[in-house]
Amino acid sequence: MIEVIGWLSSAILVLTITIQVRRQWVSGTSKGVSSWLFIGQFSASTGFFIYSILVENWVFIATNGLLAIETLVGLAIVRMHRRREARSSRAPSSAPNPTSRSTWTAL
Repeated sequence: MIEVIGWLSSAILVLTITIQVRRQWVSGTSKGVSSWLFIGQFSASTGFFIYSILVENWVFIATNGLLAIETLVGLAIVRMHRRREARSSRAPSSAPNPTSRSTWTAL
């Protein structure tokens, strides 16, 4: 029964992170999501992964291994969204400016 509690808790935790990462991917934005969340989570998961190997706890080995992978995916999505947002904010607008001289002379 103890192992079942551990595996069930592990599944719930991994699922919650999966849902967050999927939401970022599907929505196409990472607004309000800090890169530091994923950097901190990855660091903690990596430390707990190593610790779990040393104490030979398979529930935590699996959980922290999966969390480390998911946080790298989440961080990659955040960085991809931020690069895209930066490019789009630097791109010139393709909409005609009604006050520009060339627009008025064309009329």
